[in-house]
Amino acid sequence: MSICTVRDMADLFSGFDLIHPSTSVSMTINGPAPIILAMFLNTAINQQLEKRGLTESDNAYEAIKDEVLQQVRGTVQADILKEDQAQNTCIFSIDFALKMMGDIQDYFVRKKIKNFYSVSISGYHIAEAGANPITQCALTLSNGFTFVEYYLARGMKIDDFAGNLSFFFSNGMDAEYSVIGRVARRIWAIAMCNRYGANPRSQKLKYHIQTSGRSLHAQEIDFNDIRTTLQALMALGDNCNSLHTNAYDEAITTPTEESVRRAMAIQLIITRELGLARNENTLQGSFAINYLTDWVEEAILKEFDRISSRGGVLGAMETQYQRSKIQEESMLYETQKSNGTLPIIGVNTFLPEHRETAEGISVTRASYAEKDEQISRLKEFQAQNSQHSQKALKRLQSVALSGGNVFEELMESVKVCSLGQISHALYAVGGRYRRAM
Repeated sequence: MSICTVRDMADLFSGFDLIHPSTSVSMTINGPAPIILAMFLNTAINQQLEKRGLTESDNAYEAIKDEVLQQVRGTVQADILKEDQAQNTCIFSIDFALKMMGDIQDYFVRKKIKNFYSVSISGYHIAEAGANPITQCALTLSNGFTFVEYYLARGMKIDDFAGNLSFFFSNGMDAEYSVIGRVARRIWAIAMCNRYGANPRSQKLKYHIQTSGRSLHAQEIDFNDIRTTLQALMALGDNCNSLHTNAYDEAITTPTEESVRRAMAIQLIITRELGLARNENTLQGSFAINYLTDWVEEAILKEFDRISSRGGVLGAMETQYQRSKIQEESMLYETQKSNGTLPIIGVNTFLPEHRETAEGISVTRASYAEKDEQISRLKEFQAQNSQHSQKALKRLQSVALSGGNVFEELMESVKVCSLGQISHALYAVGGRYRRAM
């Protein structure tokens, strides 16, 4: 389902209790993240109103709203810096997108939202775009420190927002991936403690690992599960907080129920059956891991120096430093893959005598009927709220122009406006994204 309205969001989570302790929702959305997040939070609030037979007009609404916001659990990606550097889904100008990220966190602080991560500072997409593990970790951490500096400049206190920050890394096959978590945690904790005077909770870097999508290949497609298993082992050995194992057929299409079950089985077999995995830090103390940890940390700190000499993260982005570095490393990877100096079993070496194709896997596509139905739902929502949407959009623009909290107003705007209506209204006051040339 495509999420265009708060009604779509309600339908998507129908049957889920969004404030149940076992429910946590991760939204991998970036450019329009503030709008989608506002729709999600309203859906969680409306669920509780409906359960109690109440409406927004009841006196208890504000109390229920605050109660829900303090219980709802999950993550929204919202990382606009890596979008410019790697993934290409920016829609608003960088300055305005950063302003909205700050507004989200300011709203979280005032509403005492502690169980939801306001940003997932993402290295995964940097790695998928071609960066090596050192660059992935260095750019991700430097982006994280940029958010910290920006939020502090907005007047927020370090311990009021640091707990709402999370990180997201990729695990490929290189040895350096086996220590990315411990290196990132060490650098983050030292900086949080010594530079920002943060408390112990704020010093803890929480991170998610997804196995490498770039390492999946259409050739010898069954081998992808082997690569994913090894990457999952490295992630769990490095004590990641959460883990996503890719499905083998993602090299071709959207995963099927069968391939997702196989991917989940990788995690379950490691964590439930593999005896060695019942010990934390199984490789801690080994010479190789200790050496790699120190070496990777040193390499990351040197990259920090290179970014700093270019005016910090935002200054380096103006000259496309990060983007160029990622592209150069991607070209090196593809060249080595092509000429065979980077061996990939079944792709460029140990090839079968008779290569099999993956013709039996069907590519998942939305049908025209599904697309038409979504368009009809959108038009119906816009027609039903036409009397209120224009006023709401004007209020939203006024708040943005006056420097008010845009996210707080979005919590109201999404009730009667669609994603497209809100986006175009904000383009007019915040500007569209334009890549620096």
